Amino acid sequence: MAKVLCVLYDDPTDGYPTTYARDDLPRIDHYPGGQTTPTPAGTDFTPGHLLGSVTGELGLRTFLESRGHTLVVTSDKDDPDGTGRTVFDRELPDADIVISQPFWPAYLTPERIAAAKNLKLAVTAGIGSDHVDLDAAIAHGITVAEVTYCNSISVAEHVVMMTLSLVRNYLPSHQVVLDGGWNIADCVARSYDLEGMHVGTVAAGRIGLAVLRRLAPFDVKLHYTDRHRLPEATERELGLTWHDSAEAMAPHCDVITINAPLHPETEGLFGDKLIATMKRGAYLINTARAKIVDRDAVDRALRSGQLAGYAGDVWYPQPAPADHPWRTMPHHGMTPHISGSSLSAQARYAAGTREILESWFDGKPIRDEYLIVDGGALAGTGAHSYSTATPTS
Repeated sequence: MAKVLCVLYDDPTDGYPTTYARDDLPRIDHYPGGQTTPTPAGTDFTPGHLLGSVTGELGLRTFLESRGHTLVVTSDKDDPDGTGRTVFDRELPDADIVISQPFWPAYLTPERIAAAKNLKLAVTAGIGSDHVDLDAAIAHGITVAEVTYCNSISVAEHVVMMTLSLVRNYLPSHQVVLDGGWNIADCVARSYDLEGMHVGTVAAGRIGLAVLRRLAPFDVKLHYTDRHRLPEATERELGLTWHDSAEAMAPHCDVITINAPLHPETEGLFGDKLIATMKRGAYLINTARAKIVDRDAVDRALRSGQLAGYAGDVWYPQPAPADHPWRTMPHHGMTPHISGSSLSAQARYAAGTREILESWFDGKPIRDEYLIVDGGALAGTGAHSYSTATPTS
């Protein structure tokens, strides 16, 4: 029987609710290509249930315990002093399976993997497994899987929301209302129409392409860069201009959205040098990974006016410390890492996590697009965004 160690974010500050208002929503389970994740029998993954926090347990306890497995759920995973006193570190040495989230990552470093003598499977309840040292996982024969597709649309919607919020100066205008004011000039002094702007995405995979499709009706000029060029028919349909690198695309865009995975080729990509080539007063949106941009370069660019705004929901580390400069830099629209954890997305990644576990326990192949590492090597279609040189965590 297996010990499953699951690391999830804390419950709401006002307590854990059983449901929220929108239980009437149908479960959104359709994946591209006609694939679906079926709701496991006897389980409720309906949108409206807060499955992603500690008390929600991804809806896994009854399923696991009915099969004789042990489930340990905690939010206590950060160990900045290296004391090993977190619940995660205490429970890890005899854990067979670790489940974590991109929003509240339990970093599986080489040291932690070496200490986890029983660890055989690391599951990301979401998309993005860069919190797992893939080299160490390969060396120790650990399978790494994530729930590919589960929240791509959730993140894409967040990108569109943040783009409009920055360009239309929504957040400062809302603050005027909260402060009891009514100075219209203050609100509109930094407000523009998105229509007619040039918007580009770094990477046009599941999320990047969904962003492009959602922005097309705004009558913008769309650009993208990706090492895999999209089909010509898609380029014609959306009026896309392809660039062979982020460096080639950056000078043309009023808005750039980053939708690439973190790996050695993208780490630190948007630093002082690349940001300086962007149009002065451009906007940068990053819901991918924080370390794709240089933290302090973004702060400097906002203060100098080189960037008119920066928004994203990815930080390093996560959770971000209270003195993180992105909390206080001007003209930002940051959120905690929430873009892929809407209640609708939670239903999908909870169901996908259970599907992975069912396949594992039943000795059946894990769905190919879920696999990142298997059999001592990068594996599956899900691995195309990763390299065996894991970036710094």
